[in-house]
Amino acid sequence: MPHPADAIDVIAPNFKARMSGVTSTVFRLVPIQAETMRIATSGPNIPPEIPQIPAASLPTMSRRRRVWHARRNNEMLAGIALKRLLRKDLKLVFTSAAQRDHKKLTKWMIRQMDHVVATSARSASFLEVDAQVIHHGIDVARFAPVADKGALRAELGLPQDKLLIGCFGRIRPQKGNDLFTDMMLKLLPERPDSVAVMMGGVTDGFRDFHAGLVDKVKAAGLEDRFLFLPEDPHWDVSRWFKALDLYIAPQRWEGFGLTPLEAMACGVPVVATRAGAFEELVQDGKTGTLVDIEDLEGLTAATARLLDDADLRAAWSLNARAHAETRCRIEQEAEALCSIYRTLLDQT
Repeated sequence: MPHPADAIDVIAPNFKARMSGVTSTVFRLVPIQAETMRIATSGPNIPPEIPQIPAASLPTMSRRRRVWHARRNNEMLAGIALKRLLRKDLKLVFTSAAQRDHKKLTKWMIRQMDHVVATSARSASFLEVDAQVIHHGIDVARFAPVADKGALRAELGLPQDKLLIGCFGRIRPQKGNDLFTDMMLKLLPERPDSVAVMMGGVTDGFRDFHAGLVDKVKAAGLEDRFLFLPEDPHWDVSRWFKALDLYIAPQRWEGFGLTPLEAMACGVPVVATRAGAFEELVQDGKTGTLVDIEDLEGLTAATARLLDDADLRAAWSLNARAHAETRCRIEQEAEALCSIYRTLLDQT
């Protein structure tokens, strides 16, 4: 959905060609924000249905006031260059999800911003400037409980009459896939009705790591009850979350982490480490359980408790859906950002 640059008030660039969490955020938010504001993204490989302007038109756009909302360093740098070198009247916004100390160049670029957003309180704590915390939200209409879970599982080729425990996302050490594997190899032998489902993409640098997990499951003789699935080719994981009974987020490190929220919106209780924004998303003891990072014993005990208590799972399932519906909607995130844009556009 191309637009002329001069018809746009807010530009949310996406300069990465491959799919990523940041790219997904831009692609989810911009169409919603475009319902109330003249906003578009710009960059490579943008789906045609998303409002966009050609990157080549950025240097030649008029110099009237606009907001530039960057989420990556190269996007911040481009905004600064457009403002300083080409004299565009841009108000610069940056969203930071990182939970680490920033390099000197990044710190300098952040100081040039007119407004800084952090995706969690922990992310904000690593910044040397004031930041407004705005959590990511999700589409609670798409991520919602399914009426016939058995039929959905049949469609997806999953066991229809088992307890399904999921762990989704890129497969690499920082995501804790090895912790999930070790935990399930402890729990599955005593629970014949349970099946583990690990789904996610594997990049070249982590193929040996993935192969090691597969070999470990085979050595335990549990390959029929521990499923390794590729990432959904349509980039739609909502169906897979709906099919689960329990979701595990065993991350060692995470920038934000949407998967526990996506699970809860589908009425699936969560066991998560205290990585990313999980402590701000999961209501400990109501929608799931939080454990310390690398605490394999705590992770195992919390998972066993939920697997063995159907009533607790059912209660937390209802709590999880209600929490996501009332506090974690993507419309709330979109409106909070639009409020910032309007303020900046109106500044004299």
